Amino acid sequence: MGSGSRASVVKIAAGTYHSLALKTDGSVVAWGNNDYGQTTVPTGAQSGVVSIAAGGNNSLALKTDGSVVAWGNNGSGQTTVPTGAQSGVVSIAAGGYHSLALKTDGSVVAWGANSWGQTTVPTGAQSGVVAIAAGGYHSLALKSDGSVVTWGNNGYGQTTVPTGAQSGVVAIAAGWFRSLALKSDGSVVAWGDNRYGQTTVPTGAQSGVVAIAAGGDHSLALKSDGSVVAWGKNDYGQTTVPTGAQSGVAAIAAGEDHSLALKTDGSVVAWGNNGYGQMNVPANIASPVKAIRIAGGGTHSLALKTDGSVVAWGNNGSGQTTAPTGAQSGVVAIAAGSNHSMALKTDGSVVAWGYNVYGQTTVPTGAQSGVVAISAGGGHS
Repeated sequence: MGSGSRASVVKIAAGTYHSLALKTDGSVVAWGNNDYGQTTVPTGAQSGVVSIAAGGNNSLALKTDGSVVAWGNNGSGQTTVPTGAQSGVVSIAAGGYHSLALKTDGSVVAWGANSWGQTTVPTGAQSGVVAIAAGGYHSLALKSDGSVVTWGNNGYGQTTVPTGAQSGVVAIAAGWFRSLALKSDGSVVAWGDNRYGQTTVPTGAQSGVVAIAAGGDHSLALKSDGSVVAWGKNDYGQTTVPTGAQSGVAAIAAGEDHSLALKTDGSVVAWGNNGYGQMNVPANIASPVKAIRIAGGGTHSLALKTDGSVVAWGNNGSGQTTAPTGAQSGVVAIAAGSNHSMALKTDGSVVAWGYNVYGQTTVPTGAQSGVVAISAGGGHS
């Protein structure tokens, strides 16, 4: 690497079988499955990235100009960023096969797979939204009043918001068939698929929680003391928190069956399934630029660096870790779906890449500017 100033990781993201890291210099590092190009970071995500997201097999990077860069699987259009997400975006999210972008005006732009209505944004999410999340086939929006709006597949009750999540919510997360909400009192509410205990919140996550993440069938909670609590499916050890993630953690991300933790020193700890190298954190992850955000897709991971670039790694079967030029700089937020990725740029635009069979990377006109947040579901945005 060059002799420029040292930078470390500031954000991380986990896709189905790939991982992303955002460094302090705004560049993105990606690793893991690259069958769809999801870990091949495009020029646009090599600088100026401020946030990242990892979907099933795609990656997203949000640039400082508010635009989004997407790469990886585009089978559902999840990496074809629509006009509405090409500027004014403040946050991004990547689901299984769809992508989401939150605009500066509080509206949501969605694209990609829509088989369950996951990209058909309801009236309640067209204004006043402050955060977004994308699951396998459903989407979530957190409103400024602390309420949650959901749409898409409800086969496991994942879009039926329980009483406990109808007010006082400060953060949201979505897995394949479940939803999570972090309350202002530090407790976690979970609903939807519970076949592996992923919505049965353990005692350790009932207070003192400051951040949440939802993987395929497992959940993570970051505590105020810097420790991580994990529950749900553990067939690959994805909920067996290693020593390195038991303290000093600043951010968390969950993929299909792997987990990531960003430490306060800018290093990344990974555990769980490593079938596609999604846990093989690149040696340059903490240098020369720090990652500031992370996101986990189905089998890939994303990291947003302080220089606004996106790093992606893991499964690249749909190009979800091959960050396009638009996600190599100016990114402020990221999201990862099952096989696609998203990036929100500083200008409020959205870049999406990866699997696009359902149009989840084809950013619609409404998400090409003025977007303030993004989210990616299994096959929609």
